[in-house]
Amino acid sequence: MPSIIKHTGLYLIAAILLVFTGYPFIYMIATSVKTQELFFQNPTSLWSNFVFENYALVFKLGIDQYFINSILISVASVFAVILLSAMVSFPLSRIRFKLNRPIYYVFLAGMMIPVHTTLIPVYLLTKEIGLYDSLWALLGPYISFSLPVSIIILTQFIQEIPRELDEAAIMDGTSQPALFWKIILPLLAPALATIGIYNFIHIWNEFVFGLVLITTPEKMTLPLGLRAFYGEFSVNIPGIMATLTLGTLPLLIAYFLSQEKVVRGLSAGAVKG
Repeated sequence: MPSIIKHTGLYLIAAILLVFTGYPFIYMIATSVKTQELFFQNPTSLWSNFVFENYALVFKLGIDQYFINSILISVASVFAVILLSAMVSFPLSRIRFKLNRPIYYVFLAGMMIPVHTTLIPVYLLTKEIGLYDSLWALLGPYISFSLPVSIIILTQFIQEIPRELDEAAIMDGTSQPALFWKIILPLLAPALATIGIYNFIHIWNEFVFGLVLITTPEKMTLPLGLRAFYGEFSVNIPGIMATLTLGTLPLLIAYFLSQEKVVRGLSAGAVKG
């Protein structure tokens, strides 16, 4: 009997959490298929006459170009973060040298720096090297500020991999680079999926650096494209919801495709043996 009560309580809590987390998403989709008139008549209603003029409008305003820009910069940044963080984490967790711990603590301190305090230096540096108003200008900030947390996660994950694998491979004549590429890196798949999804969501939704470093509309990312729905005297809420609905799809697809690996990556290192 106590077991039934316990499971019933857990299911009840899960149902409540589902309502709180699922309602905003359902409301976003429901609002995206309303006209502005219907929205102002009953903004809280989830059911109305379904119209898809908002989706036609967002494509007319150039959401496809914003979408492509966001995908390009997000994929390129995440790929660079995964590769660089894995290459840095391997020596930090496997090779003993004098500056091992100080370097690790430097990356740990990097997580404590408020990102947007660097806006002015990043803006001046970008202007100086001639990358201002280009997608390339966003790569530097996105990669550099994603590295600290990624390196911390991967370092902890690699430390959980038995060192006996390294010793056996070295005895077979495997070099350190081959050990990393052929043995350690494949075992990092769950952790790589975790930092990939985590950083993809952050970069996909990033607004401030894009606002400061990009001025040409054709080069803007999706969050910047939302400003097209803000008029001088009104805001097209259904249009914004349609854009957000389309913008959420890549995140959902990426998460569902790598869900199992993400969960494994999040749980790795939680208990150290």
